[in-house]
Amino acid sequence: MFLDMTQQRNPKLIEASLELHQQGAISPNTYVLDLNAVKSNATLLAREAKKQDIELLFMTKQFGRNPLVAKAIVEAGIEKAVAVDPWEALTLHKNGIKIGHVGHLVQLPKRMIPKILNIEPDFITVFSYENAKNVSDAAKQAGRIQKIFLRIANNGDFIYNGQEGGFTLDQLQEEVKKLEELDGIVIAGLTSFPCILIQEGTPAVTQNVKSMQLAKELLQQRGHQHLQMNMPSATSVSTMQLLKENGATQGEPGHALTGTTPLHAIQHLEERPAMTYVSEVSHLYQDRAYVFGGGFYPRSHMQNAFVGKNINHLKKVPIIVNDPSNIDYYGTLNTRDVKIGDTAIFAFRTQIFVTHAQIAIVKNLSTTPELLGIYDATGNLVN
Repeated sequence: MFLDMTQQRNPKLIEASLELHQQGAISPNTYVLDLNAVKSNATLLAREAKKQDIELLFMTKQFGRNPLVAKAIVEAGIEKAVAVDPWEALTLHKNGIKIGHVGHLVQLPKRMIPKILNIEPDFITVFSYENAKNVSDAAKQAGRIQKIFLRIANNGDFIYNGQEGGFTLDQLQEEVKKLEELDGIVIAGLTSFPCILIQEGTPAVTQNVKSMQLAKELLQQRGHQHLQMNMPSATSVSTMQLLKENGATQGEPGHALTGTTPLHAIQHLEERPAMTYVSEVSHLYQDRAYVFGGGFYPRSHMQNAFVGKNINHLKKVPIIVNDPSNIDYYGTLNTRDVKIGDTAIFAFRTQIFVTHAQIAIVKNLSTTPELLGIYDATGNLVN
């Protein structure tokens, strides 16, 4: 999906990926991440956010909750992270990263709430009154008041399968008084997902945003002021003005940090591609070649790979996307015209934290390339 754009805009990353594998410094099933490019992308995002008066909370699941990368993003000016689940929040906190938001997309298990409160997140999202009460009870026990976001998921809103949950407007109308009576929490804002989708190469707000705006009006009528409007999905330099125009006070860049939102595949945006996936040709069978897997992603939209042993003789070959119902023991190249042991380089949209891949962090690709470390998919140092 991003192979051509990476070749055009960050060719040194492809070169480094090939050399690291051919030298044996990295194994197949390794993502290679350009730390300088990520930091530069984060700087651009922070600058635009300041211009639009939007607070950014960075997402780390796409690059495997990696502590080196997270710290570089903080240094670039995005001070706090959003954790997709409580385990990510704890991992980031352990590595010194401040947590701005947790509980969205994944709610907090009841018995984990006290542990999460101990790391002092700015905001916790709840999907229901019962979740809010659990947070309130734990917050009272800890002697604090926790700011919460209400996730809005009205009838007709766009919600991905496996991510269902939240308040409809009717439910909010019915339950807002009960929420206000919980004295361990305060309603600080609203959120939903996705708030932007890329449609035919153009970013557009979803119906979810309109639902958030109606929910905000309902809460304001009851005296709730200065509400945050947290609008994640496809946050990038090119979409922040659209977010601002629709009332956003917060965005949550993830793929923009690695230059891999859907827009980055078709447009030269300010953020550069910063990540490749490296494998190796394992064997040939009939009219196809197979590479080691473990890090492929069902929604990657891959089309091609670069294959070879020499940067001047890489072949661009078509791939066959894996059936998502099967384990990705291998990836498939739609050719036999390669050799066992060749490096295969991919660039696609991924979520490293749900793979069992490794991630190699590199820097200074334009001068003296350096491998800083190899980590697992959840941010632990391997080598």
